[in-house]
Amino acid sequence: MQLQRVHLGLVPALLCAETCCGKSSTLCYRALTLLDAAGTIHHVACMVFVKICGLTDPDLVGFAAREGADWIGFNFASGSPRQVTPEAAASLLMQAGRAVPVALLVDASDAEIDAVTAVGFPILQLHGAETPERLADIKARTGLEVWKALGVSTRVHLDNARAYTAADRLLIDARPPEGATRTGGHGQTFDWAILDGWQAPKPWMLAGGLTPDNVSTAIAATGAPAVDVASGVERVRGLKDRELVRAFIRAAKEA
Repeated sequence: MQLQRVHLGLVPALLCAETCCGKSSTLCYRALTLLDAAGTIHHVACMVFVKICGLTDPDLVGFAAREGADWIGFNFASGSPRQVTPEAAASLLMQAGRAVPVALLVDASDAEIDAVTAVGFPILQLHGAETPERLADIKARTGLEVWKALGVSTRVHLDNARAYTAADRLLIDARPPEGATRTGGHGQTFDWAILDGWQAPKPWMLAGGLTPDNVSTAIAATGAPAVDVASGVERVRGLKDRELVRAFIRAAKEA
């Protein structure tokens, strides 16, 4: 059956259209089965959502938004080559257009979180060792949507996601290499096979070593409803490349 591809969002399906994501599950966040007035069944594929993370240049923020990025991430983690300050982020947000800005924080204090939320971010992405209790506290304090990034390399790591009951979304990333000082942005993938049969407890997105060349394969292999990229669209560390950004968004949206 030919699928009609529309941008519906992450809507759980009553029936999973296997031709959409290749997975047999009771909940599919990439397909929606609709019944029209004539009783005809239509399988509608939801277009994959894309987050471009770690932008520092206002022109590139605007470019990514115009190319179709759904979210744009701004990294506040100390020591990251993509780090921005709350002051810099205030001007960057003005270029985001219809893309939704996301603030990436790593084990941030309440004061640091308050400085970021004052800029006007609607979403906080926690990318450190934050516990489920800490996440719940941040969500209660700020009243904002809060995501949790989890580094995985085994199914045990993946199953730990269920503890984050207060999270609005999970970001499934590659576990940092041994001795790494940063929790993300290493450009490494993980074995996507550990996602086979996994029932996501929350809306989720795939991260870790994604590039314009492998993102469509990753989506086909995992059924990911959304994808996140940082280093995979850079030719120089910390600096996004326009052509790679465009190619990544197109490859993900057409997957």
